[in-house]
Amino acid sequence: MTTPLLEARSIAKVYDMHRGLFAKATGIRAVDDVSLRLERGDTLGIVGESGSGKSTTGRVVLGLEPASSGEVLFEGKTMAPSVSPDWRRLRMRMQMIYQDPLGALDRRLPVAAQVREPLDIHGLGTIAERDARVSELLQAVGLSAGVTQRFPHELSGGQRQRVVLARALVSKPDLLVCDEPVSALDVSIQAQVVNLLSDLQAELGLTMVFISHDLRVVRQISRRIAVMYLGRIVEEGDADDLFVRPEHPYTRALVSAAPIPGRRMADRDMLQGEPPNPAQRPSGCSFHPRCPLAIARCRTDVPSLLSLGGNRLVACHVAAGSSPARSGASASGIAPAHAVEGLSP
Repeated sequence: MTTPLLEARSIAKVYDMHRGLFAKATGIRAVDDVSLRLERGDTLGIVGESGSGKSTTGRVVLGLEPASSGEVLFEGKTMAPSVSPDWRRLRMRMQMIYQDPLGALDRRLPVAAQVREPLDIHGLGTIAERDARVSELLQAVGLSAGVTQRFPHELSGGQRQRVVLARALVSKPDLLVCDEPVSALDVSIQAQVVNLLSDLQAELGLTMVFISHDLRVVRQISRRIAVMYLGRIVEEGDADDLFVRPEHPYTRALVSAAPIPGRRMADRDMLQGEPPNPAQRPSGCSFHPRCPLAIARCRTDVPSLLSLGGNRLVACHVAAGSSPARSGASASGIAPAHAVEGLSP
């Protein structure tokens, strides 16, 4: 077995929350026992509702935030502590694309200076080589030479995101973490950026973590998908297989909720209620208060992420083995996993 480019082993991230000046801090577990393995040149999509821990997971695997427990390995070696000299050198090979392109750019600097900044920080190449690299990347992401001296506020949303992408790629990274990179863009621009990412990945051999709540976008760009709920991975598998045969009730609801032309809202399986407060997690499976298939065991035992054969991993007491989730429509109206419509490859 080859050494993966990136591996996370049982990472957790806990934030301390103070309810009052003298009150005892309460720990909020934003990420809980998450393990990931990413081979070189692969793309892993991470999906889930807001507050599921997707973005925090992305920051932890990059070392932008330290893990409260567990470890992150890059090329088989434990990642150096944040802001240490070794970590700074490693950051040249790991870049991130943020959700808000305008917030990620310095409004006081022209585009060319911002794209060149990583080269200046790491001292890569001569001044002429840096300028040539900036021109090459701006052209690669579909921007004309006329934008080099323009400022972020003078660009459209799609142009800003292309600038952010060019800056992330200018140091020739091995790993790219995309945190909701198209959620702030119009649908037509979303398609352009996603297609651009796919083309650049194929051309440059990039390894990517693609974080989004939009299942259609994630399916288009990812080979493998991990579904998160309240800080934990509840299902993981190959993209097409997971969309055609979702096993976890939460995954099935997400897939059913994806808009499909011609399907009525009444035909979708909508999740009821809101995700629980992370500071007051339910006992047992965190999803059981919203799950129409929950059994008594779901309220007491936390399910482990187990293999169902092949590349499919599921953390659910009722998904593995004989259960209502596999034996036809239930009283809740959720169809069997194989009957999800409109999402065949």
